Amino acid sequence: MGPNDLKRRSRKAALDVISAIERLTIDRVSDVMTKQWIRSATSTAANYRAVCRAKSRPDFINKLNIVIEE
Repeated sequence: MGPNDLKRRSRKAALDVISAIERLTIDRVSDVMTKQWIRSATSTAANYRAVCRAKSRPDFINKLNIVIEE
C-alpha cells in the first residue's frame, strides 16, 4: 500500500456513499439516517488527513486516539 492509497480509498468510499444516497428515496426518517451516513463516510478522510499532519510521534498518537474515540 502506497502513501496515498489510503487517502484515495477513503475519498472514493465517501464519494461512493454520497452516490448511493443520491439514488435513495428520502423521507423524514431516512433523511436523518442519510445525513449521519454522509458525516461518517466523509469524516474518515478528514481524520486521516489530520493524523497525517501530526508534527511528532506523540502528536500522531494523540490524533490517532481521537480518531479511535470518534
